[in-house]
Amino acid sequence: MKYLYNYRNYILILLVLCFLNSCKKKNDIPLVAKGIIPIPAQITTMGRGFLISEHTKIIANTENLVELANVYAKELGVDKVEISQIPNNDGLILSIDTNLKKEGYSINISPENIMVKGGDKAGIFYALQSLNQLKTDNSFPGVTINDAPQFTYRGMMLDVSRYFYPIADVKKFLDIMALHKYNKFHWHLTDDQGWRIEIKKYPKLTEIGSIRKETMKGDFRASNARKVLWEQTGKWDFRKNYIPNPNDYDGKPHGGFYTQEDIKEIVQYAASKYIEVIPEIDVPGHFSAALAAYPEFGCKESYEVATRWGVHPNILCPTKKSINFVKDVLIEVMELFPSNYVHIGGDEANKTHWEDSKFCQDLIREYNLEDEMGLQSYFIGELDKFLTSKGKSLIGWDEILEGGLSKNATVMSWRGELGGIKAAKQNHNVIMSPGTHTYFDKYQDSLDFKQKTPLAQWGVVSLKKTYSYNPLPKELSIEEQKYILGAEGCMWTEYIPKMEHLEYMALPRLAALSEVLWSKPEKKNWGDFNNRLKDLINLYEDKNYNYAKNNKRY
Repeated sequence: MKYLYNYRNYILILLVLCFLNSCKKKNDIPLVAKGIIPIPAQITTMGRGFLISEHTKIIANTENLVELANVYAKELGVDKVEISQIPNNDGLILSIDTNLKKEGYSINISPENIMVKGGDKAGIFYALQSLNQLKTDNSFPGVTINDAPQFTYRGMMLDVSRYFYPIADVKKFLDIMALHKYNKFHWHLTDDQGWRIEIKKYPKLTEIGSIRKETMKGDFRASNARKVLWEQTGKWDFRKNYIPNPNDYDGKPHGGFYTQEDIKEIVQYAASKYIEVIPEIDVPGHFSAALAAYPEFGCKESYEVATRWGVHPNILCPTKKSINFVKDVLIEVMELFPSNYVHIGGDEANKTHWEDSKFCQDLIREYNLEDEMGLQSYFIGELDKFLTSKGKSLIGWDEILEGGLSKNATVMSWRGELGGIKAAKQNHNVIMSPGTHTYFDKYQDSLDFKQKTPLAQWGVVSLKKTYSYNPLPKELSIEEQKYILGAEGCMWTEYIPKMEHLEYMALPRLAALSEVLWSKPEKKNWGDFNNRLKDLINLYEDKNYNYAKNNKRY
């Protein structure tokens, strides 16, 4: 009898498995939702989902959603797009619901259809990104989702001055950002090592400033000049003449720039992904490339486009002629970028040349400024007033706090959080970008692991460390925290010359930061994030993204 009982149980289990298998073949719809990153505010599993068939349509309830519908139709392999306010029993229905928050959305997936609502078109777009992560082959699981972002500023910065990235690479980076629901692209277009944006009034900026004769090889800290200097002084002293070792350089020119038509193309492409492009023209320091083209705007006679990394002493001299030069540049920049923001850098401005300049010292006395820090504040203030008069808002790195903060400036806090905390307490808007958590040019694992990975900036920003970040400092009151607009991840490219390498450094840390910025802190869970990350990595592989694969990072 015992044998017969076991046999019957075996037959019963086999029949159940066969039934489930037949159901799977019949419906081919997963009952369990895949993980979404960033995690939605609310997601509920409902049972059977939706299967794409030859009858599936995408239906936009208003004409202004047709473009989004057409784009997503291509991704799904569906060629039927309609405009209708009557729901279809076999379709993906897109509609605007003004009761939802801006950038917010809701999704309801049933066997009959997929209902997608957005607080605006951006909300619809983000809902479609979530659907991309939910989709398995030709089906979607049955779920309901209600979601909206925590922060209005969810940014990534790309430095194209150190290495020029072609248009196709910039677009791919924007694609990666869009998948993770970022909405601000901070484009670092100028620095000591190259000027990358065409300015028609000053053609030599790209004719001369976009090309450096060679590039420092290997680790900047290990170069002969740097090593000797650091061992002797513990800092970089620009007054001392250290001759670099020729072996520290590759002997190959590097250059490239974006024409104004290129810029327009990128801005338009980003807008189609609901990403705002914020240009950065870095002044008054990090200005070697511009001064190589127009030395009359500096404090000495001649310059060259920098070939080594690190901070350089070449700084714009704050004469009226030089300030007007910057304003001329910004006029053309503002015509190209519809963003309300213009980033003017303001970081790491070495004041050595100002200290040695009679004009600068006389200007300090004329305006009763305390010192060279006050002179920088005066310079930034001039640009702030100019941008404000044009209806734009200035963003600067946290050094713009030195000598007094410009009235309308937004501070991007990179040297930890102290600058951001100070600015918020003064009722200024803040974007957090601390190098300790959001600089993705640093190593992704412990330093003893660095020999097995590509060369990176010194220091470690692990996936877990990025995920642990909270852009709202405890030192701020609830009212003061309202000045924190969000945060930004930074891709400085001194050691990242190619797109494939950029992807490796960005992914999956960029995913971790996306959840920090989109999802409420109480929704975050490191173990759960890692489980969902596996599903996202499958999507990376489908898209052929070169993510960092070492398990220690997860």
